[in-house]
Amino acid sequence: MKSATTCRLPLLLALLLCLPVHAAQSTYPERPIRFLVGFATGGANDLVARLVAGKLSARLGQQVIVDNRAGGGGVLAHELLVNAAPDGYTMILASVTGLAMAPGLRGKLPYDPLRDFTPVAQVVDAATLFSAHPSSASRTLQEFVTRAKKEPGKLLVGNPGTGSVGHLAFERFASAAGLRVVNVPYKSGGLAATAAISGEVEHLAGIISSGAPHVRAGKLRGLGVTSARRSQVLPEVATVAEQGYSGFEASGWLGIALPAKTPAPIVQRLYRETQTVMALPDTKVFLDKAGLDLVMKNPEEFGAYIKAELSRWTRLIQEAGIKAD
Repeated sequence: MKSATTCRLPLLLALLLCLPVHAAQSTYPERPIRFLVGFATGGANDLVARLVAGKLSARLGQQVIVDNRAGGGGVLAHELLVNAAPDGYTMILASVTGLAMAPGLRGKLPYDPLRDFTPVAQVVDAATLFSAHPSSASRTLQEFVTRAKKEPGKLLVGNPGTGSVGHLAFERFASAAGLRVVNVPYKSGGLAATAAISGEVEHLAGIISSGAPHVRAGKLRGLGVTSARRSQVLPEVATVAEQGYSGFEASGWLGIALPAKTPAPIVQRLYRETQTVMALPDTKVFLDKAGLDLVMKNPEEFGAYIKAELSRWTRLIQEAGIKAD
Protein backbone atom coordinates (compact mmCIF):
# COMPACT_ATOMS: atom_id res chain seq x y z
CA MET A 1 0.00 0.00 0.00
CA LYS A 2 1.27 3.52 -0.84
CA SER A 3 1.94 5.82 2.07
CA ALA A 4 -0.03 9.07 2.51
CA THR A 5 3.16 11.00 1.78
CA THR A 6 3.63 9.19 -1.54
CA CYS A 7 0.02 9.88 -2.56
CA ARG A 8 0.44 13.57 -1.86
CA LEU A 9 3.58 13.91 -4.00
CA PRO A 10 1.81 14.43 -7.39
CA LEU A 11 -0.38 17.16 -5.87
CA LEU A 12 2.60 18.87 -4.27
CA LEU A 13 4.56 18.74 -7.52
CA ALA A 14 1.63 20.23 -9.45
CA LEU A 15 1.34 23.07 -6.96
CA LEU A 16 5.05 23.78 -7.13
CA LEU A 17 4.97 23.86 -10.93
CA CYS A 18 2.14 26.41 -10.87
CA LEU A 19 3.85 28.75 -8.42
CA PRO A 20 6.12 30.54 -10.95
CA VAL A 21 3.17 31.22 -13.27
CA HIS A 22 0.98 32.70 -10.53
CA ALA A 23 3.90 34.68 -9.12
CA ALA A 24 4.66 36.15 -12.55
CA GLN A 25 1.03 37.18 -13.02
CA SER A 26 0.74 38.76 -9.57
CA THR A 27 3.81 40.93 -10.16
CA TYR A 28 2.92 41.83 -13.78
CA PRO A 29 4.32 43.89 -15.36
CA GLU A 30 8.01 43.58 -14.50
CA ARG A 31 9.41 45.10 -17.70
CA PRO A 32 8.34 47.49 -20.49
CA ILE A 33 5.35 46.60 -22.68
CA ARG A 34 5.40 46.86 -26.47
CA PHE A 35 2.31 48.54 -27.92
CA LEU A 36 1.92 47.80 -31.64
CA VAL A 37 0.14 50.30 -33.91
CA GLY A 38 -0.66 49.34 -37.50
CA PHE A 39 -0.35 52.85 -38.90
CA ALA A 40 2.28 55.58 -39.24
CA THR A 41 2.84 58.34 -36.70
CA GLY A 42 0.61 61.38 -36.69
CA GLY A 43 -2.76 59.82 -37.55
CA ALA A 44 -5.73 59.14 -35.30
CA ASN A 45 -4.54 55.60 -34.48
CA ASP A 46 -1.14 56.86 -33.39
CA LEU A 47 -2.58 59.72 -31.33
CA VAL A 48 -4.88 57.36 -29.43
CA ALA A 49 -2.07 54.86 -28.85
CA ARG A 50 0.27 57.51 -27.43
CA LEU A 51 -2.46 58.89 -25.20
CA VAL A 52 -3.23 55.44 -23.78
CA ALA A 53 0.44 54.42 -23.56
CA GLY A 54 1.44 57.47 -21.55
CA LYS A 55 -1.35 57.06 -19.04
CA LEU A 56 -0.96 53.27 -18.76
CA SER A 57 2.77 53.68 -18.11
CA ALA A 58 2.01 55.76 -15.03
CA ARG A 59 -0.60 53.27 -13.80
CA LEU A 60 1.45 50.12 -14.42
CA GLY A 61 4.81 51.40 -13.23
CA GLN A 62 6.44 50.23 -16.47
CA GLN A 63 6.92 52.02 -19.76
CA VAL A 64 4.42 51.22 -22.51
CA ILE A 65 6.36 51.76 -25.76
CA VAL A 66 4.45 52.59 -28.93
CA ASP A 67 5.80 50.66 -31.92
CA ASN A 68 4.40 51.87 -35.26
CA ARG A 69 4.35 49.06 -37.83
CA ALA A 70 2.41 50.41 -40.80
CA GLY A 71 1.47 48.06 -43.60
CA GLY A 72 -1.53 46.40 -45.19
CA GLY A 73 -4.10 48.56 -43.43
CA GLY A 74 -2.96 47.26 -40.07
CA VAL A 75 -2.37 43.66 -41.15
CA LEU A 76 1.40 43.73 -40.49
CA ALA A 77 1.02 44.85 -36.88
CA HIS A 78 -1.73 42.30 -36.18
CA GLU A 79 0.47 39.55 -37.63
CA LEU A 80 3.33 40.62 -35.36
CA LEU A 81 1.05 40.42 -32.36
CA VAL A 82 -0.18 36.87 -32.97
CA ASN A 83 3.44 35.70 -33.27
CA ALA A 84 4.35 37.25 -29.90
CA ALA A 85 4.40 35.37 -26.62
CA PRO A 86 1.05 35.46 -24.74
CA ASP A 87 2.61 36.97 -21.63
CA GLY A 88 1.14 40.48 -21.62
CA TYR A 89 4.32 42.18 -22.84
CA THR A 90 3.09 42.74 -26.40
CA MET A 91 -0.30 44.29 -27.08
CA ILE A 92 -1.88 46.07 -30.03
CA LEU A 93 -4.17 48.97 -30.78
CA ALA A 94 -6.63 46.68 -32.54
CA SER A 95 -8.53 48.33 -35.38
CA VAL A 96 -11.65 47.75 -37.42
CA THR A 97 -9.44 47.67 -40.51
CA GLY A 98 -7.17 44.91 -39.21
CA LEU A 99 -9.77 42.70 -37.54
CA ALA A 100 -13.07 43.29 -39.35
CA MET A 101 -12.32 44.69 -42.82
CA ALA A 102 -9.04 43.06 -43.89
CA PRO A 103 -10.45 39.49 -44.19
CA GLY A 104 -12.97 40.61 -46.80
CA LEU A 105 -10.59 42.96 -48.59
CA ARG A 106 -7.50 40.75 -48.69
CA GLY A 107 -8.75 37.20 -48.56
CA LYS A 108 -6.45 34.86 -46.69
CA LEU A 109 -4.63 36.51 -43.78
CA PRO A 110 -1.71 35.33 -41.63
CA TYR A 111 -4.07 35.31 -38.64
CA ASP A 112 -7.64 34.57 -37.64
CA PRO A 113 -9.40 37.66 -36.20
CA LEU A 114 -11.44 35.56 -33.76
CA ARG A 115 -9.07 32.72 -32.86
CA ASP A 116 -5.71 34.47 -32.55
CA PHE A 117 -6.54 37.45 -30.33
CA THR A 118 -7.62 38.07 -26.76
CA PRO A 119 -9.76 41.24 -26.61
CA VAL A 120 -9.06 43.56 -23.67
CA ALA A 121 -11.19 46.67 -24.29
CA GLN A 122 -12.68 48.81 -26.99
CA VAL A 123 -11.69 52.42 -26.29
CA VAL A 124 -12.88 54.76 -29.06
CA ASP A 125 -15.04 55.16 -32.14
CA ALA A 126 -14.01 57.37 -35.05
CA ALA A 127 -17.04 58.44 -37.05
CA THR A 128 -17.02 59.01 -40.79
CA LEU A 129 -18.27 62.42 -41.94
CA PHE A 130 -20.22 62.74 -45.18
CA SER A 131 -19.78 66.26 -46.57
CA ALA A 132 -20.16 68.27 -49.75
CA HIS A 133 -18.65 71.32 -51.44
CA PRO A 134 -20.50 74.50 -50.35
CA SER A 135 -21.71 75.05 -53.94
CA SER A 136 -23.19 71.55 -54.16
CA ALA A 137 -26.92 71.08 -54.69
CA SER A 138 -26.67 68.44 -51.93
CA ARG A 139 -27.59 70.75 -49.06
CA THR A 140 -28.78 67.83 -46.91
CA LEU A 141 -28.19 64.10 -46.83
CA GLN A 142 -31.68 63.48 -48.20
CA GLU A 143 -31.04 65.84 -51.12
CA PHE A 144 -27.87 63.89 -51.86
CA VAL A 145 -29.86 60.64 -51.83
CA THR A 146 -32.54 62.09 -54.11
CA ARG A 147 -29.95 63.31 -56.61
CA ALA A 148 -28.04 60.01 -56.55
CA LYS A 149 -31.22 58.08 -57.31
CA LYS A 150 -32.18 60.42 -60.15
CA GLU A 151 -28.69 60.24 -61.68
CA PRO A 152 -27.26 56.82 -60.71
CA GLY A 153 -23.53 56.49 -61.26
CA LYS A 154 -22.94 60.22 -61.86
CA LEU A 155 -22.24 61.80 -58.46
CA LEU A 156 -18.58 61.73 -57.36
CA VAL A 157 -17.65 60.87 -53.76
CA GLY A 158 -14.01 61.19 -52.70
CA ASN A 159 -12.52 58.99 -50.00
CA PRO A 160 -9.10 58.34 -48.36
CA GLY A 161 -8.47 55.20 -50.41
CA THR A 162 -10.07 51.96 -51.54
CA GLY A 163 -10.82 49.86 -48.45
CA SER A 164 -10.41 52.78 -46.06
CA VAL A 165 -12.90 53.28 -43.24
CA GLY A 166 -14.33 56.32 -45.04
CA HIS A 167 -14.81 54.37 -48.25
CA LEU A 168 -16.42 51.35 -46.62
CA ALA A 169 -18.60 53.43 -44.29
CA PHE A 170 -19.99 55.18 -47.34
CA GLU A 171 -20.46 51.84 -49.11
CA ARG A 172 -22.50 50.65 -46.14
CA PHE A 173 -24.66 53.77 -46.39
CA ALA A 174 -25.03 53.42 -50.17
CA SER A 175 -26.18 49.84 -49.65
CA ALA A 176 -28.70 50.91 -46.98
CA ALA A 177 -30.04 53.73 -49.16
CA GLY A 178 -29.96 51.83 -52.45
CA LEU A 179 -27.54 54.24 -54.16
CA ARG A 180 -25.03 53.96 -56.97
CA VAL A 181 -22.34 56.64 -57.11
CA VAL A 182 -18.73 56.93 -58.32
CA ASN A 183 -16.24 56.45 -55.49
CA VAL A 184 -12.98 58.33 -56.11
CA PRO A 185 -10.10 57.04 -53.95
CA TYR A 186 -7.16 59.24 -52.95
CA LYS A 187 -3.93 58.31 -51.20
CA SER A 188 -4.87 59.98 -47.92
CA GLY A 189 -7.66 61.74 -46.10
CA GLY A 190 -5.87 65.06 -46.57
CA LEU A 191 -5.69 64.67 -50.34
CA ALA A 192 -9.35 63.63 -50.49
CA ALA A 193 -10.37 66.69 -48.46
CA THR A 194 -8.30 68.96 -50.71
CA ALA A 195 -10.04 67.51 -53.75
CA ALA A 196 -13.46 68.17 -52.25
CA ILE A 197 -12.56 71.72 -51.20
CA SER A 198 -11.24 72.51 -54.68
CA GLY A 199 -14.36 71.09 -56.33
CA GLU A 200 -12.52 68.21 -58.00
CA VAL A 201 -15.11 65.96 -56.36
CA GLU A 202 -18.46 67.21 -55.12
CA HIS A 203 -18.78 64.97 -52.06
CA LEU A 204 -16.45 63.49 -49.46
CA ALA A 205 -16.52 60.53 -47.07
CA GLY A 206 -13.69 60.60 -44.56
CA ILE A 207 -12.83 60.46 -40.88
CA ILE A 208 -14.48 63.30 -39.00
CA SER A 209 -11.24 64.61 -37.48
CA SER A 210 -10.00 65.39 -41.01
CA GLY A 211 -13.18 67.00 -42.31
CA ALA A 212 -14.43 68.88 -39.25
CA PRO A 213 -12.00 71.85 -39.49
CA HIS A 214 -13.08 72.43 -43.09
CA VAL A 215 -16.77 72.30 -42.16
CA ARG A 216 -16.22 74.82 -39.36
CA ALA A 217 -14.31 77.05 -41.79
CA GLY A 218 -17.14 76.91 -44.33
CA LYS A 219 -15.04 75.11 -46.93
CA LEU A 220 -17.23 72.00 -46.76
CA ARG A 221 -20.85 71.38 -45.78
CA GLY A 222 -21.54 68.58 -43.30
CA LEU A 223 -24.28 66.19 -44.41
CA GLY A 224 -24.15 63.47 -41.76
CA VAL A 225 -21.99 61.44 -39.39
CA THR A 226 -21.98 57.66 -39.14
CA SER A 227 -21.65 57.33 -35.36
CA ALA A 228 -24.48 56.19 -33.10
CA ARG A 229 -24.69 59.66 -31.56
CA ARG A 230 -23.66 63.13 -32.68
CA SER A 231 -19.97 63.92 -32.47
CA GLN A 232 -18.79 66.47 -29.92
CA VAL A 233 -16.54 68.00 -32.55
CA LEU A 234 -19.48 68.78 -34.91
CA PRO A 235 -22.62 68.59 -32.79
CA GLU A 236 -24.65 70.54 -35.36
CA VAL A 237 -24.29 67.75 -37.95
CA ALA A 238 -26.98 65.09 -37.53
CA THR A 239 -26.20 61.38 -37.56
CA VAL A 240 -27.23 59.27 -40.53
CA ALA A 241 -29.57 57.37 -38.20
CA GLU A 242 -31.36 60.61 -37.27
CA GLN A 243 -31.99 61.35 -40.93
CA GLY A 244 -34.21 58.41 -41.73
CA TYR A 245 -31.83 55.42 -41.47
CA SER A 246 -32.66 54.07 -38.04
CA GLY A 247 -29.93 51.96 -36.46
CA PHE A 248 -27.31 52.94 -39.03
CA GLU A 249 -23.76 52.99 -37.65
CA ALA A 250 -20.36 52.56 -39.30
CA SER A 251 -17.43 53.52 -37.12
CA GLY A 252 -13.66 53.21 -37.30
CA TRP A 253 -13.33 51.68 -33.84
CA LEU A 254 -10.10 51.08 -31.94
CA GLY A 255 -9.35 48.90 -28.93
CA ILE A 256 -6.67 46.93 -27.14
CA ALA A 257 -5.96 43.24 -27.74
CA LEU A 258 -3.38 40.65 -26.69
CA PRO A 259 -2.27 37.35 -28.24
CA ALA A 260 -4.58 34.38 -27.76
CA LYS A 261 -4.05 32.36 -24.56
CA THR A 262 -2.85 35.34 -22.55
CA PRO A 263 -3.63 34.50 -18.89
CA ALA A 264 -6.91 35.93 -17.63
CA PRO A 265 -5.39 37.83 -14.65
CA ILE A 266 -3.20 39.83 -17.06
CA VAL A 267 -6.16 40.56 -19.34
CA GLN A 268 -8.24 41.76 -16.40
CA ARG A 269 -5.41 43.91 -15.03
CA LEU A 270 -4.97 45.66 -18.36
CA TYR A 271 -8.72 46.11 -18.73
CA ARG A 272 -9.08 47.69 -15.28
CA GLU A 273 -6.17 50.06 -15.84
CA THR A 274 -7.40 51.00 -19.32
CA GLN A 275 -10.88 51.66 -17.96
CA THR A 276 -9.37 53.97 -15.34
CA VAL A 277 -7.23 56.02 -17.74
CA MET A 278 -10.03 56.37 -20.29
CA ALA A 279 -12.31 57.76 -17.56
CA LEU A 280 -9.92 60.61 -16.70
CA PRO A 281 -11.31 64.09 -17.49
CA ASP A 282 -8.32 65.10 -19.60
CA THR A 283 -8.73 61.94 -21.69
CA LYS A 284 -12.23 63.02 -22.68
CA VAL A 285 -11.02 66.55 -23.48
CA PHE A 286 -8.31 65.11 -25.74
CA LEU A 287 -10.72 62.79 -27.55
CA ASP A 288 -13.32 65.52 -28.05
CA LYS A 289 -10.74 67.79 -29.67
CA ALA A 290 -9.61 64.94 -31.92
CA GLY A 291 -13.17 64.17 -33.02
CA LEU A 292 -13.15 60.75 -31.38
CA ASP A 293 -15.88 59.24 -29.22
CA LEU A 294 -15.05 57.39 -26.02
CA VAL A 295 -16.63 53.91 -26.09
CA MET A 296 -15.56 51.45 -23.39
CA LYS A 297 -16.35 47.77 -23.84
CA ASN A 298 -15.05 45.02 -21.55
CA PRO A 299 -13.25 41.93 -22.92
CA GLU A 300 -16.44 39.93 -23.44
CA GLU A 301 -18.35 42.81 -25.02
CA PHE A 302 -15.43 43.72 -27.26
CA GLY A 303 -15.00 40.12 -28.40
CA ALA A 304 -18.70 39.86 -29.33
CA TYR A 305 -18.53 43.20 -31.14
CA ILE A 306 -15.49 42.12 -33.20
CA LYS A 307 -17.34 38.96 -34.23
CA ALA A 308 -20.42 40.94 -35.30
CA GLU A 309 -18.38 43.57 -37.14
CA LEU A 310 -16.33 40.94 -38.96
CA SER A 311 -19.55 39.39 -40.28
CA ARG A 312 -21.09 42.74 -41.29
CA TRP A 313 -18.06 44.15 -43.07
CA THR A 314 -17.14 40.88 -44.81
CA ARG A 315 -20.64 40.55 -46.20
CA LEU A 316 -20.69 44.17 -47.43
CA ILE A 317 -17.24 43.92 -49.05
CA GLN A 318 -18.09 40.69 -50.84
CA GLU A 319 -21.46 41.95 -52.08
CA ALA A 320 -19.85 45.17 -53.38
CA GLY A 321 -16.89 43.29 -54.92
CA ILE A 322 -14.32 45.56 -53.24
CA LYS A 323 -10.64 44.58 -53.16
CA ALA A 324 -7.77 46.35 -51.44
CA ASP A 325 -5.27 48.18 -53.66
